Amino acid sequence: MKNIRNIAVIAHVDHGKTTLVDELLKQSGTLDKRKEIGERVMDSNDLEKERGITILSKNTAIKWGEYRINIIDTPGHSDFGGEVERVLKMVDGVLLLVDAQEGVMPQTKFVVKKALSLGLKPILVVNKIDKPAAEPDRVVDEVFDLFVSMGANEDQLEFPIIYAAAKNGIAKWELEDDNEDMTPIFEAIVEHIPAPAGEVDKPLQMQVFTLDYDNFVGRIGIARIFNGKVSKGEQVTLVKSNGEKINGRITKLLGFIGLDRIEIDEAKAGDIVAIAGFSALDVGDTIADKDNPIGLDPLHIEEPTISVIMSVNDSPLAGTEGKNVTAPKLRDRLFKEMETNIAMKIEELGEGKFKVSGRGELQIAILAENLRREDFEFSLSRPEVIIKIENDVKLEPYEYVVVDVPDEFSGAVIEKLGTRGGIMKNMMPLSDGSTRIEFEMPARGLIGYRGEFMTDTKGEGVLNSSFLEFRPATTKPYKRKNGALISMENGVAVGYAIFNLQERGRMFIKPGDKVYNGMIVGEHSRSNDLEVNPIKGKNLTNVRASGSDEAIKLVPPVEMTLEKALEWIEDDELVEVTPISIRVRKKYLDPTMRKRMSKNKK
Repeated sequence: MKNIRNIAVIAHVDHGKTTLVDELLKQSGTLDKRKEIGERVMDSNDLEKERGITILSKNTAIKWGEYRINIIDTPGHSDFGGEVERVLKMVDGVLLLVDAQEGVMPQTKFVVKKALSLGLKPILVVNKIDKPAAEPDRVVDEVFDLFVSMGANEDQLEFPIIYAAAKNGIAKWELEDDNEDMTPIFEAIVEHIPAPAGEVDKPLQMQVFTLDYDNFVGRIGIARIFNGKVSKGEQVTLVKSNGEKINGRITKLLGFIGLDRIEIDEAKAGDIVAIAGFSALDVGDTIADKDNPIGLDPLHIEEPTISVIMSVNDSPLAGTEGKNVTAPKLRDRLFKEMETNIAMKIEELGEGKFKVSGRGELQIAILAENLRREDFEFSLSRPEVIIKIENDVKLEPYEYVVVDVPDEFSGAVIEKLGTRGGIMKNMMPLSDGSTRIEFEMPARGLIGYRGEFMTDTKGEGVLNSSFLEFRPATTKPYKRKNGALISMENGVAVGYAIFNLQERGRMFIKPGDKVYNGMIVGEHSRSNDLEVNPIKGKNLTNVRASGSDEAIKLVPPVEMTLEKALEWIEDDELVEVTPISIRVRKKYLDPTMRKRMSKNKK
């Protein structure tokens, strides 16, 4: 146990956590030299590789000299904050990564608050010191001020500082050092992170903090052993968070080394292992000694703040692009997601409709993207915030928002966020000609704003947010200013019709795209909805006329991504998602029905 160290790598999104873990793996000699290793090996999921973000926390174990270091790479995006929170209960210290240019960001504050409240020992790694605008000393001061404001104890304030450029595989104790490898990080972990507490001689207590699933052995729990020891085939008791006790046997015991899981016969207090044998396994459950089953404190999991209605695709083009189009298949897939993703909640509403709740739009978009790649077709409603009622008071989620914008755009951003319920808390100039502005605002005010923000800042702004708390509900949902251009015909869009519609607004379709009655083909330049005919061709005659047959010029259509579509739609609209296309449509395709429903609403 003295030679074990359990640490989590925490940071804001894109500050270099996964790259750092890569280098530690490579330089410790844990990975097989003969294997071809790509970049960001810890991001195993296709979506993680494409987006360059970590979605699921993953653990690895490396050997450095006689020490065994269990490292957990955590997500940096606030939508996956539930993952971070659970992981921190399983470790004895954290590597806090902060970008040498960006400094302390919202998610840094979120993860630091959690780590300090659990009494964990931090090691500060000022990463990306090779950036031209890096200011490592300013960042160290920012982190110290943050620790003081979060009520860190004396020991936590005496944190060691390492300067690193993880991409180049370099870490230094002092900026002037000419060190060429990551040794200082290994030294800091071994010296400053305490060895795991707990005793091998006590009755077994291990707690599950992440779930995985295997088609052969079923549910797998990744757990930390707090006391005692465990061996393969041992009879144990599962203590659920509600106190229920289930007897069973550990059918598989797996240890971690590098990127691999290996079968082991025994593990002792302080280690992190994967186990199988219980179908009722959940995050926060304790696996305890059969004769003396004592449960550990259950883990607190953050509640979802946003929900969407996911339903079976019922458009005229349903079933033409995907294989999995029926309600039972969608239901089975969503409930399978629940087995490993505990930060999401899924509720069946009947008639092929499901209410999916998560921590943010990104988390829901990631689930939808995964389903899409598995050949599912479905539709999504507009995201809505979850309203809680306590003591007869309606509460809504508030977010802490930080924006970095070039100076000339700051006025537009302050004005827009102000109209959406944002309260400005702080504003400070940055060295690179931009301004950092901090807001507290209702989560519903942020829905649909990110795309607008990128337009207002000409793509140069950075917006980050993290969940703050539930406060009394005061705001109304923000309405889109522009109406929709709605197709009144079924068929295939033609260039001539699109050319004539361009002056009406921005188009979402191109010639050759299939359209149907009730599908939204563009954004109207005015506030009202307008029904249009995108399949109307030119009336041809046998008379030739000079000058009237010039080539038509089409403006490229707005490309609708999943996130953009979810932000754009209103309450009476849906996003139709198929493996090939993302379309936007009205909830009621029949125009008469639409008018009747809007009258009823008024």
